[in-house]
Amino acid sequence: MLKVIRNAWIVTQDASRRIVKGDIQIKDGRIVSVGPEFKGSADVEIDASGDIAIPGMVNTHTHVSMSVMKGTADDLPFPDFLNKVFKIDSNRSDKDIETGTKLGCLEMIRSGTTTFMDLYYSQDITAKATEEAGIRGILCWCVLDTEFTTQKGEPLDNCRRFCNTHKDLKKSRPGVGLQGVYVCSEDTCISAKHLSDEIGVPLHFHMSETRKEVNDHRRKTGKRPAEWLSDIGVLSERSTAAHSAWVTMNEIRLMGKAGMSISSCPVSNMKLATGGVVPIPEMMMNNVNVSLGTDGSTTNNSLDMFSEMKILGLLQKSSRWDATVVPAQTLLDIATINGAKAIGMGSETGSIEPGKYADIVILDGKLPNMRPLLPENIISNIVYSASAMNVKTAICQGDIIMLDRRMITLNEPDIMDASERIWKDLCGK
Repeated sequence: MLKVIRNAWIVTQDASRRIVKGDIQIKDGRIVSVGPEFKGSADVEIDASGDIAIPGMVNTHTHVSMSVMKGTADDLPFPDFLNKVFKIDSNRSDKDIETGTKLGCLEMIRSGTTTFMDLYYSQDITAKATEEAGIRGILCWCVLDTEFTTQKGEPLDNCRRFCNTHKDLKKSRPGVGLQGVYVCSEDTCISAKHLSDEIGVPLHFHMSETRKEVNDHRRKTGKRPAEWLSDIGVLSERSTAAHSAWVTMNEIRLMGKAGMSISSCPVSNMKLATGGVVPIPEMMMNNVNVSLGTDGSTTNNSLDMFSEMKILGLLQKSSRWDATVVPAQTLLDIATINGAKAIGMGSETGSIEPGKYADIVILDGKLPNMRPLLPENIISNIVYSASAMNVKTAICQGDIIMLDRRMITLNEPDIMDASERIWKDLCGK
């Protein structure tokens, strides 16, 4: 089936960062051509006159099924927050996880995300719901020491089983997760890295989110988390560390030498008051691939990458007293092509180029927040002015999952109604 997006401003995010006016041809899930007018007729035609086509954004750290827990643990000190969330989380059913995943996917589709990387357990349930939603999930099964888990069975065995049984889905891909050094022994970390290497999937983990985490680990091992993980051979090009706010220049150099990625989650870190500002310019100068994540809906309450992208930039500028750092084009790179690289799909998504998957979001360029709209200001408008309200159409791997703001794949009212019943059950209301 041939699909054509007609007459759009196309923000390609290719190597030259071209912005062109024209058409996009899509066939068999992939982009066929970008720019030249398509003279023939297509099976599906989308009129994007006055609108903007951008690559679907890549959210590289979240816990999507926790969307039904939104607002359950706000405005608490971090230890109290953890205790409350862990208690609620331990009571979740398979249906809760399924509904939470679908609710999170709805929010991401409506706010321009077509791919996300998740860190959680029960990823078999998340995979089924994500496939129904039609977006792409990189689903990393959470591995930790058995003494700390609520999973049935041994977490690493559960992860291996999931990776083996879910490797051939249309869009969702398995990955290996590590909760963090505070609940993962050296053996657990090394075994998880070996599994990631063995089957060639991403290794995703929390790292240096809080000062306490870093200080506790240094007292225990004599080393900071990134130093320790480097020494035991866990850091690699397949590694993506969420948060990474409390790192030193020595750690950054080790991370860069490994060619790894980080997922900065500025809103989550600010909301939880864990402190620290990720040293993004230093990371980029030292070959660390910087991507962007929202974290889950208990720590952020939002899965909106437009908001996250803007806040990331403002936080860097404000904290350094330097308006020139992390400019708009860099921020868009972080949310698209850097995210694709972090999940190991840099050659397949993250930009609008022939041969890549058709992961495309169409923004309404006719709304006042996007005008005036010119090639000279289009990137700034996307980063600093756009919001979820601009997202009209979302396409993932050539499948139209939302068209003119109408959801195609999921029953939105039913999911939202179910989410409220689940919230009351989980909170004992």
